[in-house]
Amino acid sequence: MVVLGVVLLILGYIFAIPLLWTIGIVLLVIGAILWILGSVGRPVGGRRYWY
Repeated sequence: MVVLGVVLLILGYIFAIPLLWTIGIVLLVIGAILWILGSVGRPVGGRRYWY
């Protein structure tokens, strides 16, 4: 999710599309939050591990 957010941020900047820029920021923030929660061992979505 973090990678997709970065890609959308780059595409939104290159093509000057504000909607892609906004979606990229949202995905980047959500992905970072989930990554941090998973790193500290907190279950995310009811599961401790995702395979």
